[in-house]
Amino acid sequence: MEIGILSGRPIEWPTDFIKETFTMEQPLLNRPVSCSSKSTTSRSVFTEAGYFSIITFSWMGPLLDLGRRKTLDLDDVPILDESDSVQGIFPNFEAKLVSLSATGKYTDVTTFKLVKALVLATWKILLVTAVCTLFRTVSSYVGPYLIEYFVDYLNRSPRYTKEGYLLVLTFVVAQFIEGLSSRHLLFRSQQLGVRVRSALVAVIYQKGLSLSNQSRQSSSSGEIINAVSLDAERVANFNWSMHELWLFPVQIILAMLILYSTLGLAAFAALAATVLTMLANIPIGRIQQNYQEKMMDAKDARMRAMSEMLQNMRILKLQGWEMIFLSKIMELRKVEMSWLKKDAYTSGMLISVFFGAPAFVAMVTFGTCLLLGIPLETGKVLSALATFRQLQGPNYSFPDTISVIIQTKVSLDRICSFMRLEELSSDVVTKLPRGTTNVSVEVRNGHFSWNTSSEMPTLRNINVHIQQGMKVAICGTVGSGKSSLLSCILGEIPRLSGEVQTCGKIAYVSQSPWIQSGTIEFNIFFGTKMNMERYEKVIEACSLKKDLEILPLGDQTIIGERGINLSGGQKQRIQIARALYEDVDIFLFDDPFSAVDARTGLYLFEVLKDGQITQVGNYAEILNSGEEFKKLVFSHKDALSTLDRLEHPSGNIESSHPGDSESTLFREDEQKGDYNGPDGIIQNGQLVQEEEREKGRVGFAVYWKYITMAYSGALVPLILIAQIVFQLLQIGSNLWMAWAVPISKDVNPPVNTSTTVLVYVALAFVSSLSIFIRSHLLVMAGCKTAMMLFDKMHQCIFRASMYFFDSTPSGRILNRQYYIDGARELQRLIGVCRAPVTQHFAESVAGTNIIRCFGKERQFINSVSHLMDNLLRPSLYNAAAMEWLCFRLDILSSSIFAFALILLVTLPTALIEPKTAGLAVTYGLSLNMLQGWAIAVLCSLENIMISVERIFQYMVVPSEPPLTISENRPNCQWPANGEIELRNLHVRYAVRLPFVLKGLTCTLLGGMKTGIVGRTGSGKSTLIQALFRIVDPCIGQILIDGLDIRTIGLHDLRKRMSIIPQDPVMFEGTLRSNIDPLEEYSDEQFWEALDSCHLGDEVRKHDLKIDSKVKENGNNWSAGQRQLVCLVRVVLKKRRILVLDEATSSVDPITDNLIQKTLKQQFSKCTVITIAHRITSVLDCDKVILLDNGEIAEHESPAKLLEDNSSLFSKLVSEYSKGSKL
Repeated sequence: MEIGILSGRPIEWPTDFIKETFTMEQPLLNRPVSCSSKSTTSRSVFTEAGYFSIITFSWMGPLLDLGRRKTLDLDDVPILDESDSVQGIFPNFEAKLVSLSATGKYTDVTTFKLVKALVLATWKILLVTAVCTLFRTVSSYVGPYLIEYFVDYLNRSPRYTKEGYLLVLTFVVAQFIEGLSSRHLLFRSQQLGVRVRSALVAVIYQKGLSLSNQSRQSSSSGEIINAVSLDAERVANFNWSMHELWLFPVQIILAMLILYSTLGLAAFAALAATVLTMLANIPIGRIQQNYQEKMMDAKDARMRAMSEMLQNMRILKLQGWEMIFLSKIMELRKVEMSWLKKDAYTSGMLISVFFGAPAFVAMVTFGTCLLLGIPLETGKVLSALATFRQLQGPNYSFPDTISVIIQTKVSLDRICSFMRLEELSSDVVTKLPRGTTNVSVEVRNGHFSWNTSSEMPTLRNINVHIQQGMKVAICGTVGSGKSSLLSCILGEIPRLSGEVQTCGKIAYVSQSPWIQSGTIEFNIFFGTKMNMERYEKVIEACSLKKDLEILPLGDQTIIGERGINLSGGQKQRIQIARALYEDVDIFLFDDPFSAVDARTGLYLFEVLKDGQITQVGNYAEILNSGEEFKKLVFSHKDALSTLDRLEHPSGNIESSHPGDSESTLFREDEQKGDYNGPDGIIQNGQLVQEEEREKGRVGFAVYWKYITMAYSGALVPLILIAQIVFQLLQIGSNLWMAWAVPISKDVNPPVNTSTTVLVYVALAFVSSLSIFIRSHLLVMAGCKTAMMLFDKMHQCIFRASMYFFDSTPSGRILNRQYYIDGARELQRLIGVCRAPVTQHFAESVAGTNIIRCFGKERQFINSVSHLMDNLLRPSLYNAAAMEWLCFRLDILSSSIFAFALILLVTLPTALIEPKTAGLAVTYGLSLNMLQGWAIAVLCSLENIMISVERIFQYMVVPSEPPLTISENRPNCQWPANGEIELRNLHVRYAVRLPFVLKGLTCTLLGGMKTGIVGRTGSGKSTLIQALFRIVDPCIGQILIDGLDIRTIGLHDLRKRMSIIPQDPVMFEGTLRSNIDPLEEYSDEQFWEALDSCHLGDEVRKHDLKIDSKVKENGNNWSAGQRQLVCLVRVVLKKRRILVLDEATSSVDPITDNLIQKTLKQQFSKCTVITIAHRITSVLDCDKVILLDNGEIAEHESPAKLLEDNSSLFSKLVSEYSKGSKL
């Protein structure tokens, strides 16, 4: 029976303890002197730059110079200007969004309102980009307009030099303006994207912290991560295409003016052809939008499943399920890839059509000239070709714009759908300030339900009146609503009727520990300012001092994701320390001590009792706490049998001396604690290391491996040939028109006009066909490569050892799939800075109720703002570096173009034909655009290859031993007896680390029930990990029925044993898929197992029975029910060896007794190993192994050990009994 605890008064610390000390001179225990990073720049260099520096991007010089001398780190990158930071943009955006809402909340947000709020919050920089776009567009059409005059000037005799120089000056100035406006347009667009993304991420995160429980179950952490990492980024990237919407008509009008002045009525034919090509994309665009939506839904499902599996990889490996779950990921990926391929082929078709669009428009225009008898001359043709080339911009970008609009619309709709989710109602609980009343908690006529549509409320007729200072225990069977009642006080469960009132601040300690990635100190402070004296007392009160002493960095040791390098007891004690450090009035404990060993629990009990908090963990542990509690739970007296046996064992426990309790059993392993994973001090005393980052250029090997991955690179030559043919035909068609048409009316053409047009049409058709072939070959190669990279990366990840998962946060693994453009080292910084954002979001979603209880929402929003600024800093300065380079190349190309024009004007006509000179000018006009495009492509290519490089890093992760060894597979009956023999077993987690298990030698006979006890850090969990080969012995052997387990495959070992973990895990899917993912058992076997584990009646209440839905992480099942599901798994499997890792810590004693009977019946002839924190769990065992400091201190039957009052086990039982009587 789980017990929830409410305390109506905080710990009464001494008066001097309340004084706050905000600084600390010395590190606690073994803390290093300095852990802070040094930043070389503390201000925004952009906003403090002068006008000339801003225009020429010279303000980037110092950073680029630093990058030339060293590899850039994040500390080298200047901070963002306040207006570009999350804290600068979000308040304004939030105010605009709320003002547009009729209710003042996000629940009625529409896509239009969201876009409008973004525009209102960023209108100034939006206007700047619009002006830059207009200048760039107008200046780009000056050259095509002047080409006819330039050719006429060159063909004239005599020529006036001043007129020629004026034409040259006009050409050069227009090109310079085009280049300058382009540079600032691109940089300001990136700046706009930074602001839009900052605003969206902040509002999504804030919304995530305010979701109701029902909304959180309907929107998984994977979907929220996608909203942040993909949807917000897509909306932000729309800034590159947003001006195309109004730019298309402007460009068409400018083109029509030029074409009409040169070709007359044929210009309308050009207009018709241009509009026709654009309209042709509308139905294709609608199809693509459908593909996009389907693809995003599939991506959400895959990300959700992948995130869940990464978080629970240890369970998958212990059960031997990792490959089954990998196949599920692969199936989800196949669905995603099917939509991705359709989308990619559709995009390829659009690109093919519009690459050929300029040739199509020219063909229609020149054909119209032929039909109307409009004479074609070199100047007019070259001017028209240059104009068509300018129209190639909108024609080429139009399909991309359609695609981006579709993607942005999908992302905006998804964000709005998320924003409209129901929020936690703020009026569920009436919260009174401290001291308002002496009633801490009051519930009157309360009806509450997690599912508001359910006919049967979760809690009914609740009336609670708790005075300040009272200690209240909440007890009941599994699923009776104990945790729900605490949620009622927290305001987390929807209220159907009644009233809830609390007075003062609340601290909450959840049953399943929630730990953030970060230092131990960081987790305990939880954003509260440092008070050194209070902090040290909390460390002492929570029995954490000895744990910190064994860590080289003390409380500065970084806890891995979800606390993976801590034991269950240590995580709970850190949770309790977090609650005690807060200055609160009401403490809510949801069975936090079930994972704590007897002595630690006793110590915590005594300390917290003196501080006005009475800890009540499980029913049996507090049964004799006092007469009031006995009266409260008298109806549960049948559960006393276990404790009765504890109080009256054979042997006089009462004669033990209290002073003997401080025995060697409780000495900490000064070298290495036994944590749930290889928490070795690998580098700088930390298990979780900073993310790896390559330096320098991406190696040729990465490129070669990538291009040869699909079809062994067979498509690469074909793609190159198709591209070369396309380019040659493009140039050839222009040369043909320049040569075939006459320079003026009075000159006879070399071929007739019809032949000229027909040849041009043929060249254009073959050119379009080649680009069509190239596009589809690229899609084939790209999709195949993406699938192969995904498959190989995930194969390597799922086959990696547990050390990899313990030292690598899941956010870092998921982050391998998303990248943005940028300069090389800044791009790498972007990739490295992205993982903490993803991880922070995942942690925040998991701990939302704790964050809200402590009132830390603003603190967490500030944290994510800081992380986002760190991510966007290199992104913005990356864009500035690109424009710094392009601006200088623009100056160079303009100088070359000016020099060439001066030569053409100065040289005599006889040295160069006006036709050739005019054609050269048409290509010279696009020189700026081409060199900018080339630089962008090259940089983008290298940055894309950085993403491939990062994926390759995970494709070489060291893997576990083979899953099966074909030449040495055990027979089907193995293990027949279940005998386990340890021979001189030595285990450590890394070569340079001390041993955790030191020379264990013993034999567990087949069918024997063995209990393993010992203090946290003694080696219990490590022994089980060695048994399942999560970690292999360095010295010695483990033999099962005489077979060395290292000689067989991992699956042959792990699937022949069963384990019930301390933390019950369920995966999204159905109850059936959670119990039997291999689909090996019938419905009859299912029901028999469910009934034997006393879960059958609960399952029958569900409409879908054994196919009932299980939501992400089993959130719609209670902790006790999840533990029962784990029991059902092992009952179904019926293996000869069963390991129980505190398997019944989440169930009440009555259910515990029933389960123990079931286990005795089902596994009477099996070898059962029980790891126990509660002594009652091992009193029925045949043998007890007591571990101390990685060695076997005692190995005998419980009865014999209890007869010896000097035995360590007897002292442990005595302490446990003493704790139960407090």
